[in-house]
Amino acid sequence: MTEDETVQDDGATPGRTVHRPVLFQEVLDALSPEAGGIYVDGTLGGGGHSLAIADRVGPKGLVISIDRDAAALDRVEARLAREPSANRGTVRMAQSNYADFPAVLELLGVEKVNGFLLDLGLSSDQLADRTRGFSFNADGDLDLRFDATEGEPAWQLLARLSAEEIADVIFRYGEERFSRRIAREIVRRRGERPIRKASQLAEICRKAIPTPPGRDRQRIDPATRTFQALRIAVNDELGSLERFLRRAPDRLLPGGKIAIISFHSLEDRIVKTAFRDTPGLEVLTRKPIEAGQTEQQENPRARSAKLRVARRIL
Repeated sequence: MTEDETVQDDGATPGRTVHRPVLFQEVLDALSPEAGGIYVDGTLGGGGHSLAIADRVGPKGLVISIDRDAAALDRVEARLAREPSANRGTVRMAQSNYADFPAVLELLGVEKVNGFLLDLGLSSDQLADRTRGFSFNADGDLDLRFDATEGEPAWQLLARLSAEEIADVIFRYGEERFSRRIAREIVRRRGERPIRKASQLAEICRKAIPTPPGRDRQRIDPATRTFQALRIAVNDELGSLERFLRRAPDRLLPGGKIAIISFHSLEDRIVKTAFRDTPGLEVLTRKPIEAGQTEQQENPRARSAKLRVARRIL
């Protein structure tokens, strides 16, 4: 979760996306989808990247779109029905962790692909769903899981961990320097009443973190890093990314590319290191590609986006 993800939505229209893909043209330029090619979009989201790639591979091409969030698959399925195109490649969707893409490829009888895309982090559609805890003022439980059928929700995590363990999670995954202060306040408050709502946790963070001298408010919401940390923890996001990066190169055709958009330093560091240290991969982005000023103004989510690209050369 990044600064842009503190922007709250009023809610999405059922069956329609409010998510705007970041670095849209940059992704297409980086992957250069080939007519008749096979591409994997491991983070389907609102479908913007997947459909654009499908339009470029043409009727003989295939886009395999994966997402852990069943609601994302439903929205894109409805979008495909509303926006048919005879010139678009086939889009096959699967609910899965992108790290487990080999199983999806096996089901489809696909051995190797021309490219992979990951757009990591939280989508605007998830923020707009006020029942799942992604929004700081959410009405529903503090869940934060992408797939509600796997793992434990964030509120259960906060209920069972010690203050020291909570602080470690917040510091490790959120890089929050006030992690121990926040953790102590969480434990104190849960002794008075269970912490079940996102709004409760956001209020705790705002009271626990002091406002910098000379400012009347924080540059970003004080709850941002804590929500990021808990979301990463309950979804094992960094573990998923590491597993994907170990598996993807072997499933690329020669000349095939991997494009990954990250939104915070933890992810970006993992991607940078894997691209650099994996035999057979050539790094195509010495520095990450970032959004231009116009896109950052029009789409706040793009402010912290970093795109790195590598190509298989062996």
